[in-house]
Amino acid sequence: MSYAIFRVAPINTLRDLGQIGAHNQREKEAYISNPDIDITASEYNIQLHNVGGSYYEKYMKMVKPYKTQHEKKQKTIREDRKKSFSKMLDDSNSVIADELLFTSDRQFFERQLGMNTDSIEKWAKTCMEFVYEDMGYSKEHILDAVVHLDEKTPHLHVVVVPLIKKFDKRSNEDKWTISKKQFMGDKLRLSILQDKYHERMVNAGYNLDRGIKNSDNEHIDIRQYKKITRKLNLELDSKSKKLDTAMEDLDNKMSSNKDLMFDKEYVKVKKDTFDSMNKVIKETKKIMELKPKIQKVYDDVNAYANSYKTLERQKDNVTREVEILRFKNQKLENENRRLTDYIKTILNLVKKFFRNMLKFGNKDVQDETTYEVKEFYINKDFNKDDIYDIAVNTDKEDELFDYADIENNYTKDKDDYDIGM
Repeated sequence: MSYAIFRVAPINTLRDLGQIGAHNQREKEAYISNPDIDITASEYNIQLHNVGGSYYEKYMKMVKPYKTQHEKKQKTIREDRKKSFSKMLDDSNSVIADELLFTSDRQFFERQLGMNTDSIEKWAKTCMEFVYEDMGYSKEHILDAVVHLDEKTPHLHVVVVPLIKKFDKRSNEDKWTISKKQFMGDKLRLSILQDKYHERMVNAGYNLDRGIKNSDNEHIDIRQYKKITRKLNLELDSKSKKLDTAMEDLDNKMSSNKDLMFDKEYVKVKKDTFDSMNKVIKETKKIMELKPKIQKVYDDVNAYANSYKTLERQKDNVTREVEILRFKNQKLENENRRLTDYIKTILNLVKKFFRNMLKFGNKDVQDETTYEVKEFYINKDFNKDDIYDIAVNTDKEDELFDYADIENNYTKDKDDYDIGM
C-alpha cells in the first residue's frame, strides 16, 4: 500500500531560504553531476505558483509591511539595541517560513497516475486545495509551489510565509508578525491535518493509506545518532564546566564581599562581584540555549526506537539496537533532568539578583534590570510567577505586571517555588 505523505520543515534563516530556493529552482551547478537529479528533465517540472525572481526577492516583497513596521520601531529604541530587519528575522526564535512536502512512493505515481504529467499536476492541485482549504493559507502566503519530475519519485514543494496581522495587547493595536502556530498549531493539530490530507486524497479518488503517525520526526540512523550525541555531550560538558567555574568564582566573591551595602536608593557591590554575576547569567543563557537541542535528540531517538519496533520480525538485530537506543535515551533523559534542575537553581539565584536590583538600585539600575527581566520573559526563561516574584512591591511592579499581563488579583499556584524575598 502506498502512503499519503505530508511533511513540514521549518525555514529558520534567510540563508536557509536562499539555499532551499536554489534547490527548488534548480540553480545549483552541482545538479549537473547529481545522480539523483536528471537535469535534462528539469524543464518538465511543474510550476504551480510562479516565484517571480529569487526566493529572497519574493520574500522581501511579501513581508514588506512587516519590514516597514520593524523599521518604524527601530527609531524609538536605543542605538546599541537596534537591529536590521534581516538580522531580526535570523535571530528570531520563530521560523521565517515553512516548506511543505507532498509525495508518496514511486509505485503510486506509476500504477495510479501512470507517470503522466497531467495526472501528476491534477494530484498536485488537490494538494494545493488542502493547503488553502484545510491549512488556511491564502495565495498571498505562497512563496513558491513546484512539482519536481526530474527525480526518481515526483514530489511537490510548497514554501509558505505565515505572515499575519495580530492584535498586540501591549500596544493595543494590530501588528504584523510571522506566526507558524496560526496555521500549524501543535503536534495534535499537525496529526489532525495529516488525517484531513489523507481524507482529501481518498475523496479525490486516490488509493492511499494514511502516513504513519508521528513520522514527521526527522529519523536518524545509528551512526548519525552517535555522532550527534557525542557532539552534544561534549558541548554540554564544556558549558557545564564554564558555568561551574563562574558559579564558584561568584560564590567566592560573594563570601568575601561581606560589606555589601543596600539602602533605599542604591545597591553597592564590588565591580568584580557584579562582573561575576553577569558571567553566571551569560553562561546560564548558553546552557539554556542547549536544552532544546537535547530535547530534540531525545524526541528523535524516541521516534527512531518506535519505528524500529515495526521491523522486529524482519531483522534479527533490531531488538539489540532498540535496547541500545533505550539505554542511551534514558541516559540523555537523566542528563536533561539534571540540567533542568541545575537551571532552576541558577534562575532562582538570578531572580534574587534582579529583585535586589529593583528594590535597592537607582533609577538607571532599575531601568536596565527591567529590560533584562523582559528579555528573560520574552525568551520564556521566566513565566508569570517569576515576574510576580521579582517585581511585587517594587517601583517596577506596575510596568512588569502590565508587560506580563498579570492582573491585580493574580495569585500564584501553591505548589510554585517561592524565592522567599
